[in-house]
Amino acid sequence: MTTRVISNIGELTTNDPTLGEGAMGRLRDAAIVIDDDVVLWVGASAHAPAADESIDANGSAVIPGFVDSHTHLVFAGERSDEFEARMNGTAYDGGGIVRTVKATRAASSDELRRGTEKRLVELRAGGVTTVEIKSGYALDVDGEARLIDIATEYSDEVTFLGAHVVAPEYASDRGAYVDLVRGPMLDACSHRSKWADVFCDRGAFDVDEARAILSAAKAAGLGLRVHGNQLGETGGVALAVEMDAASVDHCTYLSDDDIERLAGSATVATLLPGADFSTRAGYSSARRLLDGGALVALATDCNPGTSYVTSMAFVLAIAVRDMRMDFDDALWSATRGGAIALRRDDVGHLAVGAKADVVILDAPRAVHLAYRPAASLVRQVLVTSGGALNGWFARGHGRVTDV
Repeated sequence: MTTRVISNIGELTTNDPTLGEGAMGRLRDAAIVIDDDVVLWVGASAHAPAADESIDANGSAVIPGFVDSHTHLVFAGERSDEFEARMNGTAYDGGGIVRTVKATRAASSDELRRGTEKRLVELRAGGVTTVEIKSGYALDVDGEARLIDIATEYSDEVTFLGAHVVAPEYASDRGAYVDLVRGPMLDACSHRSKWADVFCDRGAFDVDEARAILSAAKAAGLGLRVHGNQLGETGGVALAVEMDAASVDHCTYLSDDDIERLAGSATVATLLPGADFSTRAGYSSARRLLDGGALVALATDCNPGTSYVTSMAFVLAIAVRDMRMDFDDALWSATRGGAIALRRDDVGHLAVGAKADVVILDAPRAVHLAYRPAASLVRQVLVTSGGALNGWFARGHGRVTDV
């Protein structure tokens, strides 16, 4: 075991209120001692125990690694023309997913791996240390199994999303496609997936169809997630709570009853500001959710059509400016909130025993992530819990062996 001490930390955010000031557990002039995988000690820099190696934070801020609990990293092709059209007034209706399905089906597995790794390196360099990856761009049995297999090479948090939209060849027989997803497709994908997800919204799957798919996935031993209420109050939130889904994601349209349901449940409302930005939708009701007592996470929703975002700092800046979140609420939601949305207690915080997923900023305070949204403020990242591409990442250099 090699121990390292990161000392001279100007502001350390632990996300553990027992360790420091306020709900974020902040410490000034702090240090943290880690081994290769785990946090061993947290406290004042002057009292830090000896370690094998020392890293000087030079008065900068240190935060837990971001937990990105909603991405679609495995795909081929791009849809920038749709972005241009939306900026000129075309409404988003979910129809572009089929374009990505066509490109992804045609791509080789090596092409898909190269694209996935490129996007993951960008996320890593921006401080994301835990990432969930969905399938959903093949919509046939062998293709979805291929996407799941590739996703497992890069993350332990893999989600089967055969129910993204109805495959084009089943457009005239929705029932047959639902049966395919909850039968042969689930059988082919469940053994390498941790989660199952359904897009329960207009243009995708209705509540009854989504319930049937989620019930089959639950019986197969998978945890549940839901894309819900992106395009309207279409019942996705109520279904997610009913099914004890770990999260319901988007939540752009929410009734007071939806917020009350979420507040009384273990289901996290995962907000995706990048999608709201890219589709020119109204932003999700973060303030209403927080004031109503619901748990909130923030994620990038990295995908080719509606949120080609690999910067969690950008997500934080939107959340603070346009969703009226306090910065600390936003930072917690992108770290500890994302961990809860994945039902993980070992990431998203820097208490003793947690995974040593550490982000060293080139700024004196964490709020600079929103205060300077276009700046490259992540200096170094240590990833211990992310599956592939673990290790140290440095700004402008990707993965490095020497920090």
